[in-house]
Amino acid sequence: MTAIATPAADLSIHSGLTEITRVAGVGTAVSETPYSQTELLDVLGVEDPRIRSVFLNSAIDRRFLTLPPVGPDGRRGSEPQGDLLDKHKKMAVDMGCRALEACLKSAGASLSDLRHLCCVTSTGFLTPGLSALVIREMGIDPHCSRSDIVGMGCNAGLNALNVVAGWSAAHPGELGVVLCSEACSAAYTLDGTMRTAVVNSLFGDGSAAVALVSGDGRVPGPRVLKFASYIITDALDAMRYDWDRDQDRFSFFLDPQIPYVVGAHAEVVADRLLSGTGLRRSDIGHWVVHSGGKKVVDAVVVNLGLSRYDVRHTTGVLRDYGNLSSGSFLFSYERLAEEGVARPGDYGVLMTMGPGSTIEMALIQW
Repeated sequence: MTAIATPAADLSIHSGLTEITRVAGVGTAVSETPYSQTELLDVLGVEDPRIRSVFLNSAIDRRFLTLPPVGPDGRRGSEPQGDLLDKHKKMAVDMGCRALEACLKSAGASLSDLRHLCCVTSTGFLTPGLSALVIREMGIDPHCSRSDIVGMGCNAGLNALNVVAGWSAAHPGELGVVLCSEACSAAYTLDGTMRTAVVNSLFGDGSAAVALVSGDGRVPGPRVLKFASYIITDALDAMRYDWDRDQDRFSFFLDPQIPYVVGAHAEVVADRLLSGTGLRRSDIGHWVVHSGGKKVVDAVVVNLGLSRYDVRHTTGVLRDYGNLSSGSFLFSYERLAEEGVARPGDYGVLMTMGPGSTIEMALIQW
């Protein structure tokens, strides 16, 4: 656990500190084509009633996806791994650039203000990394420092936030951005099995960016106070993206027990996050939770004693976009920011979950 500021219990004494990192803006983008779950079943030609049930009981209304082309037989089949890597590169850059533009606009900044870009992705592998491609595509100053977080999965947005918050605190007044760009369409397998059906029913394409700056008291966004991490090593293989020798390509796997594993350990991480701050869970006014899936969200709600109102943006993002992997929590944060209900002094918790199995949390204060 890394503390970036004094414990919350002492914040009233140190409210004049300017080196605390603040959220300056947020922006999001998705791919071009939305599909309802019913449309997807028809487009993909899914007739198995068990698989149809998985899609239709997911609490997802629509997702944005880039599907494989129709083959000579009139059906859509799995694309070769090389084609998927090409798709990931094209989509991650396109969505990422649009999300970055929206984020900078939200922060009242321009490309020339950017000093550090940290890119996150798990749906493809790129060398040079996504950060280099985005810098070239957008004409960003080549002196801009950069970092890439690859393969950490749905939790990685908060891992990156931790990294850039630390960078920001060490570079007062300079703008850093976390960019999560996930082309989930480039990580699909269409083989008709229940294993892949669960994945195919859940994930959607999307990018999200969040801007961070320290040393500027005029920034209206919340301060980033503290992080807590927990890796459930007994469930290391419960969420994984690895090579499927039968398909000759990468394939994502989700263990059916994941919601219960995450739920059972959520309290451990929340208690560690609030330890030493003088805060209780009831003092947290805003919860921004990763839209991991209906059962995952339900398990978090039950185990942390949250209300449906607490996770309204989490469930709303799941409904409208599906699971967007590492950037999901930023889509929810954007909705919270637009809602305008957070007041000065309010506390919030950001929470993501992913492979490892891993739970990440951050404490913020407006």
